Amino acid sequence: MTLPLFAVFGASGCGRGIMPLARAHLEHEGIAAARLVFVDDQPGAALVNGHPVLRYEQFLQTPASTRHVVVAIANSAVREKLADRCASDGVQPWTVAAANVVVMDDVVIGHGAALSPFVTLTSNIRIGKCFHANLYSYVEHDCVIGDFVTFAPGVKCNGNVVIENHAYIGAGAVIKQGRPGQPLVIGRGAVVGMGAVVTRNVPAGVTVVGNPAKPLLRG
Repeated sequence: MTLPLFAVFGASGCGRGIMPLARAHLEHEGIAAARLVFVDDQPGAALVNGHPVLRYEQFLQTPASTRHVVVAIANSAVREKLADRCASDGVQPWTVAAANVVVMDDVVIGHGAALSPFVTLTSNIRIGKCFHANLYSYVEHDCVIGDFVTFAPGVKCNGNVVIENHAYIGAGAVIKQGRPGQPLVIGRGAVVGMGAVVTRNVPAGVTVVGNPAKPLLRG
C-alpha cells in the first residue's frame, strides 16, 4: 500500500526549526516519521536531524499516494517560487503549526503556513498563503495579512493592521494598532527592522528602522 509523503522544503535553519513541529503533527495523526523528509535543491548532507534530505526530483520520484510540503524558506520571493513549482507538480501545500499555537475566533489562514511555538492569533483575522510566524509572535484582532509574509521571532502586530504581500517584519518589532476603517498599512515588500516601533504607514518596498520607525537612509 502506497502512503502519503510529507516534506519540509529547506534543510537550513528555518527548515530545521519547522521539522520537529511537522513530525509532531504527523505523530498526532498516526503517521510514521519515516514518511517525513527534507527537500533541498542543494543538500549539504544525506541526513539532517534524523530525516533524509532529498533533492526535489527525488521527492517527486519517491512512491507516494499524495505529496505534501511546507516551504520553510525565509526569503519570501524564493518561497513563492518554490510554492508555485510544487503546485505545478501536484504537490499539496501543507500547514504546520506547533501544538501550543493559540488560534481564537474567526481566524482564516491560507494554505502552507508555518506557525512556530507560542504564536497567538486572536480574533477576526485574515491571513494569506505561506505565512511564516516565528517564536512568540502574535497577531491581534481585525488584521489582514497578505501572501508570503514573514514574521521573525517576537513580532507584536496589534489590531487593525494591514500587511501586504511579501512584507518582512523583523525580530521584536512592534506595530501600533490602527483604527477601525483606518488601519495602519505596511506595504507590499516592505521591511520592518529588528526592534522597530511602527507608528505610521510604511510604503511598499521601503525599509524602516528605529523607534519610532523611519525609512532607512542609505549612504
